[in-house]
Amino acid sequence: MTIPDYSLYLILDPWLAPSRPLSELAEEAIEGGVSMLQLRYKGEKAREFFELAREIREVSRRHGVPLIINDRLDIALATGAGGVHVGQEDLPAGETRRILPQDMILGVSAASLEEAKEAERMGASYIGLGSIFATSSKPDAGKPIGTERIAEVSRTVEIPIVAIGGIQVANAEEVIEKGASGVAVISAILQAKDPRAAAQQLRTVIERAKGKRISA
Repeated sequence: MTIPDYSLYLILDPWLAPSRPLSELAEEAIEGGVSMLQLRYKGEKAREFFELAREIREVSRRHGVPLIINDRLDIALATGAGGVHVGQEDLPAGETRRILPQDMILGVSAASLEEAKEAERMGASYIGLGSIFATSSKPDAGKPIGTERIAEVSRTVEIPIVAIGGIQVANAEEVIEKGASGVAVISAILQAKDPRAAAQQLRTVIERAKGKRISA
């Protein structure tokens, strides 16, 4: 089984993207260095979610990049996605892991050390830790927890940490230096004039920070 690369994780949200097809944005972002995709869809129509997920799945398959489905285990299974991501208010991580095939990725949101440890116990593949900084992409993200939480969690859990929330080129290096395996972004790429170039900038910063961490 190929080890997932969580370095640059793009969350695709049709309500936060410009008036362009998400599949085009996903393709350009992958060409710029995005290593993982997540599709977040807050609409009420499951059929629309399914059709969009299937379209993005084709892009992800073509480029060999995993597609994670937010919240909806049924959509993840129906489209043959790479995995599913659940929050603290969604289907419990343990139950999700029980249903999910072992070769599929399970991401779990956490904001505290306790939630991160529980996610690891319940079989999470990675932890989506945040919100690290203030963000407007997710109104219910809560108060920012800061980068020291990344360091605290990374010292305790063994699974990868993907930091999320208000991450941009200017602060991505600090996030990686504190122990995150990768960063999850939305607006930093989706709302950029050139998504490919924005992804390239982020990936360059991330790789540089990882290099510093290894040599330290």
